Amino acid sequence: MGKVIIDGAIADNQWQRLESDALESGVPAQGKIIVPLAYWQENRDTLIARGDVAVWLAPGEEPKDLEDDLDSLPLVAIHFPAFKDGRGYSYARELRTRYGFKGEVRATGDVLRDQLFYMTRCGFNAFEVRADRNIEEALQGLKDFSITYQGDVNDPKPIYRRA
Repeated sequence: MGKVIIDGAIADNQWQRLESDALESGVPAQGKIIVPLAYWQENRDTLIARGDVAVWLAPGEEPKDLEDDLDSLPLVAIHFPAFKDGRGYSYARELRTRYGFKGEVRATGDVLRDQLFYMTRCGFNAFEVRADRNIEEALQGLKDFSITYQGDVNDPKPIYRRA
């Protein structure tokens, strides 16, 4: 299943992200899966009973639609179909600040090294780097800057308020 970056380290990807067409015959009986929001909404109770299920959000789908389910989800993936679509940054921030989600927030899709540092500031803690990119090199993107002036989800105080 490849590698992912989780909490600043490269790890084996334990989760399989499924597209809607792959779910036409149902979900696999075993293994950790990430299903689209619409599939989750249609099959919520069955998926909760199965266990090892997470949800992914596409651009235009709101974290609010998962508000009542976040306690039962270990992971929420946010899909970036294109580098230029930044809505996922806001979704991660909402999950962390508005809804208090403590689980894994994973970026999938067109995820590049240049984005990783900023994504962590918004609440992402896991990244599926684009398949044609080097994951070890991408990991270094988390260290591009050592000081930030503005607050973020990890430290909401601006630099002049920090001790």
